[in-house]
Amino acid sequence: MTTDATIRRATSDDAEQIAALIAVAFTPLPAVAWLVPDPTVRLPIMTANFRILVDHAIDYGDVELVEDGSAVAVWFPRIEPIPEPIDYERRLTIACYPWTDRFRLLDELFEDNHPTEPHDHGAFLAVHPDHQGRSLGSTLLRHHHAALDATGTPAYLEASSPGSRDLYLRHGYQTREPFTLPDGTPFWPMWRDPR
Repeated sequence: MTTDATIRRATSDDAEQIAALIAVAFTPLPAVAWLVPDPTVRLPIMTANFRILVDHAIDYGDVELVEDGSAVAVWFPRIEPIPEPIDYERRLTIACYPWTDRFRLLDELFEDNHPTEPHDHGAFLAVHPDHQGRSLGSTLLRHHHAALDATGTPAYLEASSPGSRDLYLRHGYQTREPFTLPDGTPFWPMWRDPR
């Protein structure tokens, strides 16, 4: 099924809704189960963690939201360095306690495997579970890729499941060497050259 979804740039007024959307979409992932082993607090902790990053992306990146709030893509330009989120360590500790060290380890893994070439970083692509299978993720990718292709900018992201990896492969990404969490859960770094 295809869609003609309207996409708009998110504002700070959308941040809480977007953080909750990403958390709902990502909570079933094995990586999230490792980050927050207690399923009774997994969703609120992930929402609080994503809120830090969504706030930062609204200030320094591109947050592209389907108008009805069913899907979102969060991108950071990595052409020039951008600052860390304001008060990141304190906010991370508050949001993710008692598993803050696991989130710090994930941050380190992402940074250690991040390419140095200039690119746009796809931090999150999330579709609400009730709206999956409607090509909303593909619509958001095509939307952002058109802008990247117009400026000759590559894209990079980390796929967190075989399904998302396969989606990105269909959109012109190539896999790089996977890396894993301590429990063996893989992430697939992926790169897309502009067309």
